[in-house]
Amino acid sequence: MFDLACTDENNNHFIVEMQFGEAPYFVQRMKFYALHKFNGMVKRGKFDYGTLTKIYCVAILANNIFSYPQFHSVANLRNEQGELFDEQMSFITVELDKFVLQESDCQTDLEKLIYTMKTIHTVTKPTQFPKFWDEEWLKVAIDELDSRKMTPDEKASFEILIARNAEAVKAESKKIKEAEAKKEILVKTETIENGLSMGLTVEQCAKLAGVSIEFVKNILEKISGSK
Repeated sequence: MFDLACTDENNNHFIVEMQFGEAPYFVQRMKFYALHKFNGMVKRGKFDYGTLTKIYCVAILANNIFSYPQFHSVANLRNEQGELFDEQMSFITVELDKFVLQESDCQTDLEKLIYTMKTIHTVTKPTQFPKFWDEEWLKVAIDELDSRKMTPDEKASFEILIARNAEAVKAESKKIKEAEAKKEILVKTETIENGLSMGLTVEQCAKLAGVSIEFVKNILEKISGSK
């Protein structure tokens, strides 16, 4: 499931996914979305690969997944020299946490759009509106966000969607924290086991792994019991 899928007048496909929580494997998810769409375009029987239209997989992330400093990136299939090999599929990412431009620094449409996405929820008075919010394309987008114009049914659906998304983010964050805690315990356990095998004392192992002496004794008992 992704947040939005649409096509333009040339039947090019656009897949849009927005991610609020941590997403360590988001690139793999983007590939899954794009390749699933690609496979759906390849029909059985009589088929011409020349009729394939383009697929744009767009990801807008609250947090960072890449090590480089750019907040916006476009990736295609390229060879080892960085030359374009194929552009039928494009992967576009925006990492909001890396976007630090102020209103006066925003020159391109992309910069204006990302600035709007990051700040619109904080603006309460028209006098605080950036000048570029008067540009027609942004006025249309901002108008779509105005929940005051919704019918009661639309507003109820909107609130339900927000609540569901919040619960999903909370559940995902909990899973990530639990996984990280388990990984940390495994690393500390391995450190203690190695220390004990090298002849270190219980106290030395506890200090080395940053755990209590009782934690080390429990591991020692398990090792002794398994022999």
